[in-house]
Amino acid sequence: MKIVLDTNVLAAGLLSPFGPCGEIVRMLSSGEVTLALDARILTEYQEVLARPKFKFDQDKVAAILDLIEHRGVITAASPLIKPLPDSEDEPFLEVAVSAQVACLVTGNQVHFPAEFCQGVTVLSPTGFLMFYRQHITNRQADG
Repeated sequence: MKIVLDTNVLAAGLLSPFGPCGEIVRMLSSGEVTLALDARILTEYQEVLARPKFKFDQDKVAAILDLIEHRGVITAASPLIKPLPDSEDEPFLEVAVSAQVACLVTGNQVHFPAEFCQGVTVLSPTGFLMFYRQHITNRQADG
């Protein structure tokens, strides 16, 4: 399943490996989900995960970023029809629209008002896990 992952979910997953965000990071590591991204998103991941306040082991950060870059789907994104209230969130939605992902997963759903999202489903980490499990259940029932 191809998704866009907001930086806040990635950072939270590394900080708290046993919560919903941590489960999503494990799904990413195992190949259950594939990230759609572009250079802007990868750069934001790098900058945020390097912040001293998180105290992340930078070798582990480099490993996860390498995995994301090599397994991810690099997407050439078009500008949004209607800009988001916070322009810093736009790369995530632009990639989600252009890559036709299953959903955009964020801890800040309020930053992505539905009227701006051009049909992209925006889910919280917990909402995504429920969506994913339902998708898997439906696929197994069909198959």
